Amino acid sequence: MLDQRLSSLEEEYEQVERDLAEAAAASDANRLRDLSRRHKELGQIVATWRELRQARADHETAEAMLADTAGEDREMVQAEIEGASGAIAELEDHLQTLLLPRDPNAGRNVIIELRGAEGGEEANLFARDLFNMYVRYAALRKWKVEVLSEDVSERDGLNEAVLLIKGDDAWARLEHEAGPHRVQRIPVTESKGRVHTSSATVTVLPEAEEVDVAIDPADLKIDVYRSTGPGGQSVNTTDSAVRITHLPTGIVVAMQDEKSQIQNRAKAMVVLRARLLKAEQDRRAAELAVTRRGQVGGGGRSEKIRTYNFKENRVTDHRVNLTLHKLDQVLAGDLDELTDALMADKRTRQLAGEDEPVG
Repeated sequence: MLDQRLSSLEEEYEQVERDLAEAAAASDANRLRDLSRRHKELGQIVATWRELRQARADHETAEAMLADTAGEDREMVQAEIEGASGAIAELEDHLQTLLLPRDPNAGRNVIIELRGAEGGEEANLFARDLFNMYVRYAALRKWKVEVLSEDVSERDGLNEAVLLIKGDDAWARLEHEAGPHRVQRIPVTESKGRVHTSSATVTVLPEAEEVDVAIDPADLKIDVYRSTGPGGQSVNTTDSAVRITHLPTGIVVAMQDEKSQIQNRAKAMVVLRARLLKAEQDRRAAELAVTRRGQVGGGGRSEKIRTYNFKENRVTDHRVNLTLHKLDQVLAGDLDELTDALMADKRTRQLAGEDEPVG
């Protein structure tokens, strides 16, 4: 059964290669994009399948030689058989992982929304810390970052900020950042040295292309107004700020960072498309959850996903029970140990049939 599926995927891969070589594909941008994406998806699977076939052939050849050899030669052939057996087992396991249902958001850019939550201005200051952490992590991963919106609070914290992060593996590494992040530390506003607990929320959205989400202009209510800075002071004297309301869903996006109304509208549409795509994916996921046994991975998993304790220099991710005593390094952008653990946990749950991607 597995071999038949892999042979079928190899045939599809070869057909995609032929299609990409045709002049017609180059003249159709959407078709070229889809073919290129599918070629990339299948490439590693097919390469591993070919390695597996070769390992099986090597094993078969060595088995046939074993009966006709003796002494040191027999030991050498036996070693080849054992090596081929190990390679076969490893390649088969790897293929099982590669054949897991593909996340429809894999390879997409990521929109991160950060907001101060419980804790007043201390929550806003922590939101700023998380903002800086993700920007530094992006720099370490060589991703590109664009600040779409930044609403600064009184002490240079963040009431809200929106980042667009561009990178091939940005979604895979950042999707699990969504949820409430809790901080335990002595706030700068605390005069008696007491530790407070505050929180900031992180929303992670896949960037949607125009072809992913059809938006009827008649469904949009667009308001323009004069942008303001912290404390309400006017930033410019023109009505450049834009608020877009998607009437069917009630989703509202406002942008005011740019001096141009056209630029603010374009940024607002990027965020609106991402929110609509995520809303549709969440709707499908909810439908799947109704029939999924036990609804594994739902509900409480998103509550207080991570705690940052400054006194102990500790970060704890509650979903995978991982504690690191290097909070300073994590806030400096060293997130790989956390994201690696979360990605591995997702793969484990998928292999066990406990986690189904949307789509």
